[in-house]
Amino acid sequence: MDIDRKNEQIEDLQYKGLKIIQNKDCFCFGMDAVLLSDFVDIRRGDRVLDLCTGVGIVPILLSTRKTPKEIVGIEIMPYVAEMGKRSVVLNGIEDRVEIVCGDIKKAYKLVEGVFDVISVNPPYEKINEKRKSKNEYRVAAKHEVHCTFEDVCRISNRMLKCGGKIFIIHRIGRLAEIFSTMKEYRLEPKRLRFVHPKFEEQPNLVLIEGVKDGREGLKVDPPLFVRDKDGEYTEEIDRIYHRNEV
Repeated sequence: MDIDRKNEQIEDLQYKGLKIIQNKDCFCFGMDAVLLSDFVDIRRGDRVLDLCTGVGIVPILLSTRKTPKEIVGIEIMPYVAEMGKRSVVLNGIEDRVEIVCGDIKKAYKLVEGVFDVISVNPPYEKINEKRKSKNEYRVAAKHEVHCTFEDVCRISNRMLKCGGKIFIIHRIGRLAEIFSTMKEYRLEPKRLRFVHPKFEEQPNLVLIEGVKDGREGLKVDPPLFVRDKDGEYTEEIDRIYHRNEV
């Protein structure tokens, strides 16, 4: 599929002067990635690996948090990864953020060593599900054509240090499968947060924190409501998006 670079645009993230390059012909990042970046717990000096990074929105947002030592994002689609690399340069964060083009299943060949933290906003839909787009970029972002959730867990087990943490956002309907797969690859689920599109509606997404070789014991955080009863964004969403900050 040919992409028209004339459709690229620089989006102001309205937070600490950060900007990101996107192309409307591709799959643009959404709220999921922003919620994930807020959920991720990183400490000063951590090495962070973001799988399925897309245009690099999660690494770019995480770059402002407690000065991680290094953040590496891996994206399989060359043009999308290239946009991410240009966004890193645009923001002047090359000293701590790197976008690598490649298959996450071979992450151990793309980057050296193990990581303290892994974040991932993976494709949600299995390849046998209907409503596939003809746009290869949107298909790759939404469907498990290049990697499955099991692939994510397998490579995370290999790339995380013992006691390292993985942070995931995914659809609520796959939670049972997610838990069983995480446990199979020694990624013990430790914390959950359900995301509700609106107050009094059922959750549609779930945020998950797991620990490699962690002990059993699960904590459930208070629910996150995107919109209130009146359909307006909640105060917490405003906080996550850093709205109303001076």
